[in-house]
Amino acid sequence: MKYMFDTVNIKTIKDLSEIFPIEGITSNPSIVKKEGKIDFFKHFREIRKIIGMDKTLHIQVTAKDCEGMLKEAKAILDNVDNKVSIKIPVNEEGLKAIRILKSKGISVTATAIYTKAQGLFAMEAGADFIAPYFNRMENMDIDPREVITTFANMIEKYNYPTKILAASFKNIGQVNDAFECGAQTATVAPEILQTALRMPAIQKAVDDFTTDWETIFGKVSIADL
Repeated sequence: MKYMFDTVNIKTIKDLSEIFPIEGITSNPSIVKKEGKIDFFKHFREIRKIIGMDKTLHIQVTAKDCEGMLKEAKAILDNVDNKVSIKIPVNEEGLKAIRILKSKGISVTATAIYTKAQGLFAMEAGADFIAPYFNRMENMDIDPREVITTFANMIEKYNYPTKILAASFKNIGQVNDAFECGAQTATVAPEILQTALRMPAIQKAVDDFTTDWETIFGKVSIADL
């Protein structure tokens, strides 16, 4: 069970990496748009410096045809680093690109997955990660829990090396459901993780403990006893 940040905000990654045990960073053009017109390759090299080479960095292509996807993948690998996992949408051109990239030993994250067929095709094409869109599936009246469970069952039954990288969440409950259904990894907007730790009940428990301590010992730290 691994968490990733679905953001490319440098400050957020720096600050929250000290709190949450993340496995990597994912991005797509919509997430990049939030940061404005960044120096694209330099920005991702900076993210790599923050997270280190032992964690995964996922960058998505924007081309719609296989040839364009391959050119963009090469540019990313040449200008960021060769450990980047290239995100490819699972359609006909994307599957073609996934197969070619995998034949060259390049890490691939198959994305924009809404259906069982997409995920199964991507697994068979050799994708390292498949990214089912949890909340978007729910909005389309597709059961993401059933889809993810199918992927998990097929991975276990046929020993695929592919990992399920669940994505598109609106709350921590959906994230937990994805893990319970067999997702090994989930990429989550940092604010969703923060909200999960900011429940009033949690703060009340902390405040109550402090009050009880001070009732006996006053405002004295355990370290100062």
